[in-house]
Order: sequence, then structure tokens, then C-alpha cells
Amino acid sequence: MSPEQLKLEAETRKEIDKNLIAAGWVIQDKNRLNLIESLGIAVREMDTDTGPADYMLFVDGIACGIIEAKREGMNLGSVAGQSQRYATSKTKYIQRAAANDQPLPFLYEATNHEIRFRDERDPQPRSRNVFHFHRPETLKDWLTEGRSLRDRLQDLPELNTQGLRDCQIDAIKGIEHSLKQAHPRALLQMATGSGVDLHLNMYHFPLVFAFKTIPEYRLKFLENST
Repeated sequence: MSPEQLKLEAETRKEIDKNLIAAGWVIQDKNRLNLIESLGIAVREMDTDTGPADYMLFVDGIACGIIEAKREGMNLGSVAGQSQRYATSKTKYIQRAAANDQPLPFLYEATNHEIRFRDERDPQPRSRNVFHFHRPETLKDWLTEGRSLRDRLQDLPELNTQGLRDCQIDAIKGIEHSLKQAHPRALLQMATGSGVDLHLNMYHFPLVFAFKTIPEYRLKFLENST
């Protein structure tokens, strides 16, 4: 890389360090490793059998994620393969939150002003923009749950249609299909008097609370008055 590119990448690392600290992570260099210092440790330039990962994330001393740092202006969508490579690379004397033939679950690509994230446990993993790095406590909760949210959404219980109108059944099934396809948003159009309030109170809100939150999912209701 040119001196200017090296300068830009160094600036990116400083910004990533600042954002990680703000999210509750302790940052360490690989030659001063102390995985019991804090719940969440981000290790710079962690060695793997395919080269050093920019950052490897540890929760409770277990490797669970990778951050691939890129200088400002880089297309993060084009470097997802690099974080994937480090996530599947072998490391010596390190306990992993995945089987040896599986990638670490939580992968990030980041510049100064953009962070993309994906959960490799999803049925169809794909990166999406997030506003900040997740806190160690959040990743610990996700690891404890075992399966990712989008994976669990594939196994929604059979809908009890008793007392529901056909239009309400169609609306619920439409939302379920949207969730299973990992769509970030949905539009639900229902006529006035068709039971929008009932739908919200009896199905949508309980679903959201059952899964704690449904990240990045937006459901918009359009109620026809004609």
C-alpha cells in the first residue's frame, strides 16, 4: 500500500478502537493477551493459519467473531470474503465458539464511518449495515441462545386460526413469510374494520416480545379507509 493508504488504514484502526471501547470491549495486542481481563476482548492482529486477522473478538475467553478493517472509501461488500476466511481459519491454543470446520459466528467489516455485520448461523448469512459494534453482553446472549434469531424464525409455531378472519390469516402468514425470508421491512395493508388493532395486540406485539427484539425489522401498517 502507498503511504497515503497506510495513513488512511491507521486512521480507520483508531476509529474502530474508539467504537469498540464505547461498546464495552477491552482492546489488546496479541503479544499481551489476557482473555480473563474482561467479558469482551478484541485482539488486534490475531494470528491464524491464513494470516493475522485485524481483530478477533472473544467473549468469556472464547473466540466468537472477526472484524475486518478497511480504509475509508473501500466497498465493504467486496471484502466479506476476507472476514469469512479468517473466521474459518485455525488458531493455536484458542477455544472457538464454533466447530473447527465452521466459521466463527459474528463477522464485521468496518471503515471509519461504516460497519457491516452478519451472523454466520443464519440460514442464508448476509451482511447488513449496523450503527455500532454490538456489546459483549449481546454477543454472549446470542451465543447462549444457540441458534440465531433468523434461524429460529424458520420454526414459528403453527398458526391457530380459530376466531380469525381470512384477511387476518393472510396478513399473519404474510408477515411470517417476510420474517422467514429475512426481509428488513414489510408493508401490511388492511381495510378499515378488518381487525388491525386485534392483529397488533394478539399477534405482532407478542411475536416481537417473544423474540425480545427483531433487529432492523420494520412493519408498516397501511389502513384503507375506503
